[in-house]
Amino acid sequence: MTRRPTAPLAALLGLLVALGVTLGVLAPAERAGAERLPGPVVFIGTGGLTWTDVSQEATPSIWRFLKEGSAASMSVRSVNTNTCPIDGWLALSAGGRASAVAELKGDSGMHDNKPACQAIPSVTGPSVPGWQGYLDTATKTKFDSELGLLARQLAAIPAGAGATADPCVNAIGDGAAVAAALPDGTVPRHAAYAPSTLRSELAACPTTLVDAGSLRDPADVDRRESPQPTASREEQIRAIDARIGEVLAAAPADADILLASLSDAGESERLRLAAAMGPDFEPGRLDSPSTRQPGLVQAADLTSTLLSLTGAEVPTSLGGAVLRSGDTDAAATDDAAADRLVGLIDYDQASHKVHSLVPPFFTGFAWAQVVIYGLVALLWKTQMGSLDARLRGLSLVRSIAVIAASVPASTFLANLLPWWRSTTPMVAVVGSVGIWVALISGVALLGPWRRRLLGPLAVVATATMLTLAGDILTGARLQISSLMGLQPVVGGRYYGMGNVTFALFGTATVLLAMALADRFLRRRRRAAAALAVVAVGLVGLVIDGAPWWGADGGGPPALLPALVVLTLAVLGIRLDWKRALLLLLVTVAMFLGVAFLDSLRPAESQSHLGRFFETLMSGGAMDIIVRKAKQNLAILTGNMPLTMLVPISLAFVIYVLARPTAWGTRGLQRAYDRAPALRPGLIALLVMLTIGFAINDSGTAIPAVGATLAVPLIISISVRALEDDARLSAAARDGAYAAELAPSDTPAPG
Repeated sequence: MTRRPTAPLAALLGLLVALGVTLGVLAPAERAGAERLPGPVVFIGTGGLTWTDVSQEATPSIWRFLKEGSAASMSVRSVNTNTCPIDGWLALSAGGRASAVAELKGDSGMHDNKPACQAIPSVTGPSVPGWQGYLDTATKTKFDSELGLLARQLAAIPAGAGATADPCVNAIGDGAAVAAALPDGTVPRHAAYAPSTLRSELAACPTTLVDAGSLRDPADVDRRESPQPTASREEQIRAIDARIGEVLAAAPADADILLASLSDAGESERLRLAAAMGPDFEPGRLDSPSTRQPGLVQAADLTSTLLSLTGAEVPTSLGGAVLRSGDTDAAATDDAAADRLVGLIDYDQASHKVHSLVPPFFTGFAWAQVVIYGLVALLWKTQMGSLDARLRGLSLVRSIAVIAASVPASTFLANLLPWWRSTTPMVAVVGSVGIWVALISGVALLGPWRRRLLGPLAVVATATMLTLAGDILTGARLQISSLMGLQPVVGGRYYGMGNVTFALFGTATVLLAMALADRFLRRRRRAAAALAVVAVGLVGLVIDGAPWWGADGGGPPALLPALVVLTLAVLGIRLDWKRALLLLLVTVAMFLGVAFLDSLRPAESQSHLGRFFETLMSGGAMDIIVRKAKQNLAILTGNMPLTMLVPISLAFVIYVLARPTAWGTRGLQRAYDRAPALRPGLIALLVMLTIGFAINDSGTAIPAVGATLAVPLIISISVRALEDDARLSAAARDGAYAAELAPSDTPAPG
């Protein structure tokens, strides 16, 4: 046998390796800002405040930050599902996720797993009480956070590099003392909060941390928490704002002043407020390279920013980035501040409202999928009703399947409408999704392509791929706070392709490549079919894997093998163990190569791919693997609808691939016969979903979410084949009946 068919495979693999190198080399770097000699820095920490608590009348001191400085919404998510005040100060100390006590069984959302918030210890001596317990928790949670990092780095500033010859750090209040503690728990300088001594305390060191108190919502705190809040929410807000005003009045005139709400107000997690004013910050928006979302920052950015402002070294291991002013041409007026407040409240409201809607959405959508499977089984296994009735039933099921497959993309497009401003957010978001579902499914079911077996599938896959690709290319704005997108309040990811987005994008990519290849295969043009797969696949891989777009570490290693399997199938090349091994090596090399090249860029320009490579080289990869494995287990055991859908969807796809005639009809087999790329396309899809499940953190979601798009479209194809069978049977029956009647209907001679 000739071995020339391996040439297209070698060319494809070589092109993909070159693509991986290009992705790393051409990644754009962030522009360096103008350097300024370090001046005094004051950090005001509070907790529980959101931008919805702010107004010009009720909080004049915070309003001043909004008017004269840069402002953002901030994710404070730390180790546990809600962040306590002590957790926020520990996270500031470590520059990463930290907590006084970790949840017992992962992030399942069960109340019994949530420890009650511990009070911030009263620091009266040279050390923080209970510091060893905090260190033990940091080790147990495996987030690789180093308590005391902030104070250690600030203490290492060379004398004379800051505003004074003494690079000291002063802590005012107990929370500030926790954040200013060295790795051994000692606090070199600290004082109680006292308005009469504020001016002298703020001038004592180039860096000062101030605890302005934390809001604890009486309606939201855990009843096990001690002490329970006695003042009302409004009274606490006024008191905190008054302290902030006192600090502003006493701060050095040339100081950069940061304000951050470090924790939640109780058991409910929300985005909190962050702001900065001073020589390094201008009126407008506060941005962070770590989130790549305008006006959205994360708590880890605060530590990096404090170190940068004071001239200290910022360790590359920190997950945060240096905060900076965004829209620098913004006006410092009350009207401009009011406009900025609207946008900040939108961030908070969308994130808060969608977070509570996600569980019922996934539950309802999962059960709807199961109902569709049951409906198909009923129609395939029975012969109920007349032929016309069965045709109507099959047509209805096919339409429902296409409509269901249109839902995932529509959940992202729904964010084009401000549904979160409605007083009934569930109704509003369902209505927004419904508008886009009607548009996508209408085009799929009513256009001229509806007569082709894979026509509706190609339309829905194209709509899904274009929606997600367009969103990624424009900054992933639609993903933020969408039903199936990124949840900033959770703080796992803020840009690029998350697992859910990849599951949909990868599934749409494989299905679209399959549909295009099928058109060429039916015309016996194998080379053109393979080229179509390569073209669609390369677009998908670039968007998913490029550090400045998708920045997805686990997506390309799952998508690439699937595309190669499909390419080999349309070329008629069998995937033997040698080719499989070569594919595995190229996939691993591509991933590590892109991660390595990303790690060579400046720290603030790196994506998590580069940071993972650095962690891998430093020997900390095992902690990441263990933590992510625990996340998978928590999802698998704590989310029943998703857990239910994973085995059902995978079993369904594997079963119909292996035994297409086992359901009592030859519908799927006829679809295979009519669409030669269908079976290899579904096998390629199964490869992608299985690898994605195995190698990704929270990978349990990948096959389940991919099934929400793929399985309804598979059903629509099979049902269409059944409809065609039924119509052919009806036509044959009517033809035979007409033939039997023809002699008697012919007039007798004469």
